Amino acid sequence: MPVWEQSSAARVVPPARPRKLAKVPFVELADGRLQGVVSSGSDAGRVYVSSIATGTYAFACSTNNNRPCGGARGSFCNHIRALVGEAVLQYGAERVARYLKADPGDTSATEPDAHKLVMLMTATRPSQGDTSAAAPVFSRFLRHLAYLELEPTTAPLPEMQWFPPTRTVA
Repeated sequence: MPVWEQSSAARVVPPARPRKLAKVPFVELADGRLQGVVSSGSDAGRVYVSSIATGTYAFACSTNNNRPCGGARGSFCNHIRALVGEAVLQYGAERVARYLKADPGDTSATEPDAHKLVMLMTATRPSQGDTSAAAPVFSRFLRHLAYLELEPTTAPLPEMQWFPPTRTVA
């Protein structure tokens, strides 16, 4: 059994490329959406929870307390564009395109990038989705921040002990 399976620490997949966390501190491919938290460009104390649905590209952007984004009226706002850009840095363009079911077409000449993915999705004229996912996404972001404040350790984390053991260590 590999060493990482014997500990309570999860294996982390390294990012495709390094990214700065100031503008988009949290991005994930989960729940059938590309979703994350994006810092406001005008107010340092405000963040937006943005998402794009897989397949339909329905988008949503609102503050963490469900106030609508002024830029997301009929098309992707700058927060959603930044989210796509950081997702491409974190996961790679091919993985993001595959998850969102965005077919970039013939990529033999050039690899898809964030700009091409955004153009491909906006060309379908996606509808504006609901912001009901904002609260759980923001909650996961806050949980993520709490784990970053912990000292590095290989000891078990008590709140993670509810996961059932998958194998018995001999």
